[in-house]
Amino acid sequence: MNKNEYEWVKENRETLLNFCRRMDAKDFTSELGFGWESVRDTLVHVANCYHAWLGSYVLLKTKNPITPKDMLPTMGIEEIIELFDQADTYVNDVLQSFATKMEVAIEQTIPWRESNEIISLTPQKLIVHVVTHEYHHKGQIMAMIRQMGYEPPNTDVLGTRD
Repeated sequence: MNKNEYEWVKENRETLLNFCRRMDAKDFTSELGFGWESVRDTLVHVANCYHAWLGSYVLLKTKNPITPKDMLPTMGIEEIIELFDQADTYVNDVLQSFATKMEVAIEQTIPWRESNEIISLTPQKLIVHVVTHEYHHKGQIMAMIRQMGYEPPNTDVLGTRD
């Protein structure tokens, strides 16, 4: 993944987040019984994945990348956008700092877990993971939105700029 490719990811996400800004607040937090329960909780989970694997594991910039569950009720769309803005910074930092080392494994423990198990993952693999993870959950969010009676925004490749 390069910076231009990640710009498409950000553009796609922006479409979804702008749609979420217009959702009724009750619907945004409505627990629907699948995925991470609500649109809000799923978005936080997605952003946390970037914070964990890139911000914590690759860059070692945080030891607490996961939003505590008791904080979820206080989070609105603007706070979630801030989480994604920080995630974008982590992506850019990884792409810049590891440009010539994307396929060099990082062997260490998972910083936010208590296990002493050493794992080995490359920055490239983790970039691909966080992006595919986001798109997996974006599909769930679109299903949630549709289930609540909304017409989901177009986040397909045909809806992006070249």
